[in-house]
Amino acid sequence: MKRFVYIITDRNRKNLHVGLCSDLVKTLQFYSDMPTLFFDSAQQLNRLVYFEEINTEEQAMERFKVVSTYTRPQKEKMIRPVNPDWIDLTIGLKFESGLRVRPQLRPSVNANRRAVTF
Repeated sequence: MKRFVYIITDRNRKNLHVGLCSDLVKTLQFYSDMPTLFFDSAQQLNRLVYFEEINTEEQAMERFKVVSTYTRPQKEKMIRPVNPDWIDLTIGLKFESGLRVRPQLRPSVNANRRAVTF
C-alpha cells in the first residue's frame, strides 16, 4: 500500500509540519476540518507544499523519521526545487483524485429481463 510523507505549512510559512499518511486527500481534509488541533487559529496548517509517494510502509516510515529530524533550512532545501513558489498543492491533488474516481453506473433494468411467455 502506498504511503505519503508530506510537509504542510500555514499561510505565512512560519511552521513546517512533517507527516505520514496513507490517504493524502483525507488527511488534508482532516487538517481543514480541525484547524486548531495542532496550533492556534492564526497558524492553521492548510498548505501542502511538498509530498513524496512511497510504495512500502517500511520505506515510508524510514523516510518520515529522516525528514522529521531535518532542520528548517534542510526542509526548505527539499521544498524549493519542486515547489519554488510554495504554492498549495492541494488543489491539483484534489483534481487528480477526482479524475481517478469513476462513477458507478447502474445497470439497465431492461438489460437482464427476457420476455417470458406462457
